Amino acid sequence: MSSAPRVPSTPPDERPKVSIPRLNEMRELGEPIAMVTAYDFPSAQVAEEAGVDIVLVGDSGAMTVLGHDTTVPVGMDEMLMLAAAVRRGLGTAFLVGDMPFGSYENSNEQAIANAQRFVKEAGCDAVKLERGGASVDRARAIVRAGIPVMGHVGLTPQTATALGGYKAQGRTGERAAQIAEDAFALQAVGCFSVVFEAVPAAVTAAIMPRMEVPVIGIGAGRSTDGQVLVFHDLLGIHTGHTARFVKRYADIHGAMVDGVSAYVADVRGGRFPEDSHTYSIDPGELRAFEDYLEQDSLAGTSPWDW
Repeated sequence: MSSAPRVPSTPPDERPKVSIPRLNEMRELGEPIAMVTAYDFPSAQVAEEAGVDIVLVGDSGAMTVLGHDTTVPVGMDEMLMLAAAVRRGLGTAFLVGDMPFGSYENSNEQAIANAQRFVKEAGCDAVKLERGGASVDRARAIVRAGIPVMGHVGLTPQTATALGGYKAQGRTGERAAQIAEDAFALQAVGCFSVVFEAVPAAVTAAIMPRMEVPVIGIGAGRSTDGQVLVFHDLLGIHTGHTARFVKRYADIHGAMVDGVSAYVADVRGGRFPEDSHTYSIDPGELRAFEDYLEQDSLAGTSPWDW
C-alpha cells in the first residue's frame, strides 16, 4: 500500500471536460491517461475529485458489487442502473459503459440498440466491447451509428474460460500476433481507444508504434498511453484474490470494518447515541403529549382538541 502524500488535483470546476480530441491530444503530448472503473455515485464523485480522465462502468461490477463469481451474469438493466448512478457523480471525466456478455454478440442491430441505451438512458459518452473477431463487425456498426467505441484485447473476462482462465495472454508468438491483429482491426474500424489487458510488457511495447489511438493498459506494462485499475482493487475495498498487476493504494475494507466494529461496540456498550445525537422538544409540548398518553382511551382524542 502506498504511503505517498496526497497530491491536490485541479478543482473539478477548473478542469475542461475530457473528450476524444482531448484524449488524442494527451496521447500526442505523452500525457499519461488515468482511467478507473466505478459503479456508483460516491465512487464517481471520488474519481472526479481525484482528477481521473476516464471512468469505465465495467462489467466487473458483477463481481465487485453484485457478488457474482464472473462477469458473465450481469445484464443490460443492471449495467444501465450502475452507469446512470456514475453519470450523476461525474462532471469532467469521460464516461464509458461496458457492454455486458450477451448484449452485442447476436447481431449488429442488437449491438447498436444496446449501445444506444447506454447513451440515452445512462448518459455514457462511449461504450466498450471485448475481443476481436466478430466483435470487430459489431464495433464498426456501433461507430457507424454515431457512438464512440473502446475496444478490449488480451485477457477478455467475458470469454476467460475459452482463454484458459484469468491469466496473461500473448505469451507465445502466435497468441501475441492474434492480440496485435485484434487491436489493429478494432483501430481500423474506428475505435477511439483500445484496452490491453494482461499482455506481456514486451509484446505491448512492440505493438504500440503501430497504434494510432490511445491504448489503455491493465497489466500490459508502461508503454501504453494510460492505465486502468478496478476501483475496488486499487482501494482495497474487497479482500478477495487480486491480479498480479494490481497495486493497492489504500485499505478501505479494513477501515470500514474498523468503523463498523466501533459502532457495534458503542451500541452494545450503551455509548451510542449520546445527547448530541438526539433531538429536543419544548417542555410544554412534552407535558401536553404526556397528558395525552395518560388518558383512559387514546383513540380519537388529542390534547390539542381540548
